[in-house]
Amino acid sequence: MRTYTVGEITKYIHNMFSQDFMLKKVQVNGEVSNCKYHQTGHIYFTLKDDDAQISCAIFKSAARFLDFRLENGQNVELTGRIDVYEKSGSYSLYADTARLNTSTGELYLKYEKLREELEERGMFATEYKQPIPKYVRTLGVVTAPTGAAVRDIIDVSKRRNPGIRIILYPALVQGDGASASIAAGIRALTAQNVDVMIVGRGGGSIEDLWAFNEEETAQAIFDCPIPIISAVGHETDITIADFVADMRAPTPSAAAELAVYESDRLISEYNGLRDGLTEAMLDVIKECRYRHRELSLKVNALSPSSQMLQKKTYLMNLEDRLSGAMNAVTGEKRHRLQMYIERMKGLSPLEKLNQGYSVVSSPVSGRISSVGDVSAGDDIRVYVRDGYFDAVVR
Repeated sequence: MRTYTVGEITKYIHNMFSQDFMLKKVQVNGEVSNCKYHQTGHIYFTLKDDDAQISCAIFKSAARFLDFRLENGQNVELTGRIDVYEKSGSYSLYADTARLNTSTGELYLKYEKLREELEERGMFATEYKQPIPKYVRTLGVVTAPTGAAVRDIIDVSKRRNPGIRIILYPALVQGDGASASIAAGIRALTAQNVDVMIVGRGGGSIEDLWAFNEEETAQAIFDCPIPIISAVGHETDITIADFVADMRAPTPSAAAELAVYESDRLISEYNGLRDGLTEAMLDVIKECRYRHRELSLKVNALSPSSQMLQKKTYLMNLEDRLSGAMNAVTGEKRHRLQMYIERMKGLSPLEKLNQGYSVVSSPVSGRISSVGDVSAGDDIRVYVRDGYFDAVVR
């Protein structure tokens, strides 16, 4: 078995499309979505119905002959060829002409007229938008009782918060009387005093979603005192209810996510706040205890007994200092006195006498310090350590 490259397979498929006479010119009806006008002048969009969708393009050469502007939600009939774009390996419808289907075109014009009228009346103004409550206990839902939309809303809401209370108003969302049914549902849930309301349905054509483009529905949403989230169709479906509602969700399941806060996250936030509060309280208690100890020390320091003790201690310190100073002065004086005593001893005759010396004096001439001071036969007095005696010089 031969192995082919991706390019060979894609080229083979491209040749198959090119050789199919039916695909060279086809007419296809569908709803426009994801419409984008490129700066080159080409128009790229998707054509869809309830069963499938196909990528489409209208090149600049054909786009300049269109007698209307292509918009999302329009139901159009395209004429063109089906071909394969080899680089991406995808097939697309390359349209040469496009025209609005009569019924859809009339609805689209009606939609634009009502949208402009309600906008002029201020029903889309931001200042009238109510904030969606962060924590919802009771959720009101206005939609069909069966279908994917209500199941998605309930499943997502219960998953995010198992304790949420959901009140469903089973409204008609398509056909005759649908707008009146939706308005009645909004008023009924308002009487139930729900926290927030989801109004919407699953996807469909512009005809299927028309109840949400009626003035009665828009007026009921605008007059409702309870915040409303619109959730109509798919992300590309835009209705007048989306403009009037307090918030638009791209899908019903996304509306449930916007309306219902996650209980696990709430518990986690609560635990975080509790731990933070506990820590803050402990810090305050610690600070108060420290402050209490400081004040207690100050009070004790200022009490009479403490003051007396401080004064007594101060007095004792002064007494010690005075005693020390007196002892120092006395010691110094004693030392100096001792020095004077020693010096006096050195000069005292008595000290000399104690050392064995004596002092001789004459009653006539006084102290004798030389042999020339006396003569033989003179009376003298000799002083010794313990007294004196008289003698005669020989």
